[in-house]
Amino acid sequence: MRSGFVFLGKKKLSKEKLGEKELNMTSDVGAAGKIWVTLTGLPLTIKLEWPFHRSTSGADFWVLHGDIRLEGSDGLHALVAVNLSQTVREVLASMEPKDAEAPVINALRKEVDRRQIEFVKSGKLLPVPFSSRHYDFKRQTWVFGKATDEGIAEFIERKVYWETRLKGGGSREIPRAAGESAALRDDASSHMSAGVRVWIGDPADAQYLQTTVEHFLEVAGRLVAADGLLRIDGEWAGATQGLMNRAERFEAERRAAVEELEKKHAFERG
Repeated sequence: MRSGFVFLGKKKLSKEKLGEKELNMTSDVGAAGKIWVTLTGLPLTIKLEWPFHRSTSGADFWVLHGDIRLEGSDGLHALVAVNLSQTVREVLASMEPKDAEAPVINALRKEVDRRQIEFVKSGKLLPVPFSSRHYDFKRQTWVFGKATDEGIAEFIERKVYWETRLKGGGSREIPRAAGESAALRDDASSHMSAGVRVWIGDPADAQYLQTTVEHFLEVAGRLVAADGLLRIDGEWAGATQGLMNRAERFEAERRAAVEELEKKHAFERG
């Protein structure tokens, strides 16, 4: 059984290096219902089994297991293992979620973007390489790929849509296109953002898109709310009916991303 190795840089990283605001996320995001949207349009929940623990194989590294679930699918998920060497451990201020969770989650999202993670119904443990390519040693900052303002706006639309859809009421199960699994789908007319507020000031999302929380919020107001798709209150947003009426687009993007993943791994299996 193989595991993925995680390299987290050469210098200790404080909260300030992760963003101007302290990361304040639950250590069990899956149970808390946190939706982590990818740049390819996939809604994920990620449960990390904190804390890191020493490897039982005799190797000099620490292990963190996780379960990535593809929301809106028929139970597809990926079991992953993050292996942290003794040397790499020293670069972090601590191995607690407040210091390690954001880069681990963003590395997992990036591996999904790169189609390196396969979602299955089995309990197969997948390797998730996390190398120094995610870290800029000169600037001492994480690099997961800098998004344009248009890319940030699209990410915000997907984030608010999926969190509203998956956390709100009025969802029902309907069949997908021929050959696809049944999955949850919303009747847009039954969904309103009343009672569903989405945090759009998350430093982990800003880190993932290689921007700042301030710029993330500025784009949300300038390119998304201005089109009548969001109602913004500080760092929180609610979906308007206009955003929820775009359900077909977001569903199509999710289906396309899943199909690309399946094609890639089917080809590798021969």
